[in-house]
Amino acid sequence: MKKITRRLALTAVALAALATAPSFAQEKVVLGVAIPAATHGFTGGIVFWANQAKKDLEKAHPGLQVIVKTASGAPEQANQLQDLQTVNKINALVIFPFESASLTKPVAQVKSKGVYVTVVDRGLTDTSAQDAYISGDNTAFGKIPGDYLVKVLGGKGNIVAMRGIATTLDNERMDAFNAAIKGSPDIHLLDAKYANWNRDDAFKVMQDYLTRFKQIDAVWAADDDMAVGVLKAIDQAKRTDIKIVFGGAGAKGMIKTLMDGKDPRIQANVSYSPKFIYDAIKLTAEARLKGEKLPATYIIPSVLITKENASQFYFPDSPF
Repeated sequence: MKKITRRLALTAVALAALATAPSFAQEKVVLGVAIPAATHGFTGGIVFWANQAKKDLEKAHPGLQVIVKTASGAPEQANQLQDLQTVNKINALVIFPFESASLTKPVAQVKSKGVYVTVVDRGLTDTSAQDAYISGDNTAFGKIPGDYLVKVLGGKGNIVAMRGIATTLDNERMDAFNAAIKGSPDIHLLDAKYANWNRDDAFKVMQDYLTRFKQIDAVWAADDDMAVGVLKAIDQAKRTDIKIVFGGAGAKGMIKTLMDGKDPRIQANVSYSPKFIYDAIKLTAEARLKGEKLPATYIIPSVLITKENASQFYFPDSPF
């Protein structure tokens, strides 16, 4: 009887220890990936790297399923989040929000169901809706062009700017650019309009600028796709006053132009690779497979690209 009593006591202790022990791994991770569709070069790179992550990670981890959804707008992405949660039964989510404000509540609803959420690049307006945030350095992305243009223009000149889509990251970039040029009273930012990181929209906005402003010394187009549209509009109008077009994110076509010196208006760029979606999916998947969490914020540095270091940022096999 004593042996039976002792065995039962030991069993009770073991069960109690098991109940209080931390969970180090999940049996099965179903990871949803919600990203914008390939509407321009940068998001084309996002789609490419997301699908590459799915391929590599599912091969490396039999206990992992990755479901990639692409959306052409914020309403479609919100609907996809609902499907990922109710139909696919995801327990982790990596989302590159199409827009910040309109996606915050849908993401929060997914998180409220116990789904682990990593937000990438375009932040939410309420950070309590996420577990982790991974992004490039958007402050540097705006500061670097601002500092560069002030220096090259000698602290004097007229600048026009192209913004992306109304998101937290676009605000960070624009705020940093404004701060960089603020100390030069002879630098005038004539206007800054949204062109949606799209070359066709940038072409139209630049046409408007060219009509309204008779003297423009430089353009900051906060994305290389927009810079392509800007250059097309300038060439079509046969304007020779614009000396610099500063894009961003290091698209391979723009970097090759910079390396070869084919266009004197392309003198510099700033790094911001779409490959960070691959890194975000990998970090999230591997952490959840171990039952771990990521740091609340992880920022990937952005640096100035010039002709001297451009070869380090040229990836000819990438779609972007």
